[in-house]
Amino acid sequence: MYFNRLIDKSLEEWAKIDDHKPILLRGARQVGKSSSVKHLGRKFKNYAEINFEKTPIYKDVFEIDLDPVRIVSQLSALCGTTIVPGKTLLFLDEIQECPKAVMSLRFFREELPQLHVIAAGSLLEFALDDLPTFGVGRIHSVFMRPMSFDEFEMACGFDALLKAKNEASAEHPLPEPLYKTILEHYRTYMMVGGMPEVVLKWVKTHDYIQCQEVQDDIIVSYEDDFPKYKNKVNPDLLRAVMRSAAIQCGRKFVYANVAGYKTHAVKQALDLLYRAGILVPVTHTSANGLPLGGEADSAKRKVIFLDCGLLLRTLNMALGDITEITTRIITASAADLVNKGAIAEQVAGTELLVYKSANLRHELYYWAREAKNSLAEVDYVESLGNAVTPIEVKANVQGGMKSLWVFMREKKLHRAVRCSAENFGTIIFVDSKDGDEQREVEIVPLFAISKLYR
Repeated sequence: MYFNRLIDKSLEEWAKIDDHKPILLRGARQVGKSSSVKHLGRKFKNYAEINFEKTPIYKDVFEIDLDPVRIVSQLSALCGTTIVPGKTLLFLDEIQECPKAVMSLRFFREELPQLHVIAAGSLLEFALDDLPTFGVGRIHSVFMRPMSFDEFEMACGFDALLKAKNEASAEHPLPEPLYKTILEHYRTYMMVGGMPEVVLKWVKTHDYIQCQEVQDDIIVSYEDDFPKYKNKVNPDLLRAVMRSAAIQCGRKFVYANVAGYKTHAVKQALDLLYRAGILVPVTHTSANGLPLGGEADSAKRKVIFLDCGLLLRTLNMALGDITEITTRIITASAADLVNKGAIAEQVAGTELLVYKSANLRHELYYWAREAKNSLAEVDYVESLGNAVTPIEVKANVQGGMKSLWVFMREKKLHRAVRCSAENFGTIIFVDSKDGDEQREVEIVPLFAISKLYR
């Protein structure tokens, strides 16, 4: 069973243009890269899949030289599929197992420009580090993430609800029955997450326990990869850092909380987990203007997981029992979606990433002021409509916005976003402390973050 993905449109548009580059499809293990390429392959007359991990003999083809004409001829003979430029999609899977195949991609662009080539693999970022060059400017990178809430709704067959959500606005909020129904679906998404294999299990069984078993298998597969990481960082350290990141989710990461390891080693492990796509950094920025990265401070970072479902399972492994958290998510009322704001912040962060262009590796930022007796923090700061936009995440329908007002006043901003369990709406505030300036906060439900990019 194939679930439609947001990335499908990008891949289909690439397939139609004459002047295309080979694609390097990048992302963490098991986010659905291979399935999306196979789905695209159905639109071609021929589809040839070369898996270097499953069939290592293919690597020998690239050892002689990097001549794409010879390579295609020999691959065609070995796999038994005719490979014709303009009519065939050539998929080089698990390409990290054959570094010379990565290096060959640039020559496909130069000498066989009409052939559609996509390469993907696990731990690909580490393989790229070891190459002197892999064709910068001649290869198009596309980044893939776990399934978003919108993709989850489509997979579950709720296209009509998705359409109603996308048509709603502050002026025309969702009718109460629809709002509560989608919020219930969002609660399910928080538990299931967006790893395609887990979503498939949910669609087939609607059984949280069976979904958790699949999530456990994915986490174990990630940990089994740890010995393969660059520089052979201690796998026990990587495991400890990953579980500490789960516990510290939503807060500034404290290296000392990873007991028994030096700060330098913890930083190195964190960086490798970022590169593998398992963890996502949220970096502090002063946010005085765009680009936000221009004033980023990498010494101050929060960390989230690539997927909310995997976060909950890792918490279970780290703490031994998260029954209270899962119970609150499953049974809470709409007015109190989950009493753990870090989980809501986690999902909001991954949603902010997944709806952006797949052509770039995007970053997440937050803002904080740590002055004595004047603490303030905004969960996320985004560039929306070419303007600095603060985004505050609330797990329920209550909670003050003191930090948001402080940020808007300090940065002279007139628009902000509040993502919460509320329906669509707007809060207008006339700031008497700043010359009666009018400031507007747009209320966007947690399940509708995709609308920020429409």
